[in-house]
Amino acid sequence: MRILAVAMAKGGVGKTTTAVNLAHGLSRFGRKVLLVDCDTQGQTAKFLGVKPQYGLFEFVTGEDETGKPVSKADTLYPCRDNLWLLTGGIKLVELKNRLGEHPRSGRQTVLSHSLIPKNGSLDYLIFDCAPGWDILSVNILMAASEVLCPVALQGPSLEGLKTFFGYLMSAQRINKKLQLKYILPTMFDQRTRHSHEILKQLKKLFSKQICSPIRYNVRLSEAPARGKTIFEYRSSAVSADDYKNLIRRVMDDG
Repeated sequence: MRILAVAMAKGGVGKTTTAVNLAHGLSRFGRKVLLVDCDTQGQTAKFLGVKPQYGLFEFVTGEDETGKPVSKADTLYPCRDNLWLLTGGIKLVELKNRLGEHPRSGRQTVLSHSLIPKNGSLDYLIFDCAPGWDILSVNILMAASEVLCPVALQGPSLEGLKTFFGYLMSAQRINKKLQLKYILPTMFDQRTRHSHEILKQLKKLFSKQICSPIRYNVRLSEAPARGKTIFEYRSSAVSADDYKNLIRRVMDDG
């Protein structure tokens, strides 16, 4: 099983879009995928058009917010063939509080211990990470072995990347298996010089990790409002082709 964290310090760079389309794309190839939403906004479920009753909070704590026991099986929501979701949402605020109450020596590895599935039951575990750095972010990077970092080819995107590297290096001191595997340029507007300039810089800095960019396309923005991935909403869109390229690269690396 491969464990990937889709992570970046800056918001609005396409993390959830990437996590959802990557997870669904892999599942379409018959791979068994668990997508874990680690953001208090809970956008992943909306992007997939589902409303799970339980999610990551109940999975980790074993109970709902009233203290009623909840089994792990009930928290794993089957949202597509071969694709399960552990939803996030506002209850993750309380989960972070509980993680902070764990003994100092074990609070960073709660997720890595609780999310280990039975042998062969999953091919991919994908974390959709929130921006920023907190106890849940630390837990994710302790559990993951690969990081996929979306970088929007707009505005001061490299500043967010520098900040994230600080987080990543801190995590790598403890989790020796963790590696920056993919830099994914997103929101690539071929009409603007700025997009091309940032892409050129990324290719120079990350020749091994750089992926083919995800081109800006209005269909990619419309799909979440319909509760569909780009493959379901408009499989002929250029962004669907771009995500297919990413999926092929991830699978080939495996």
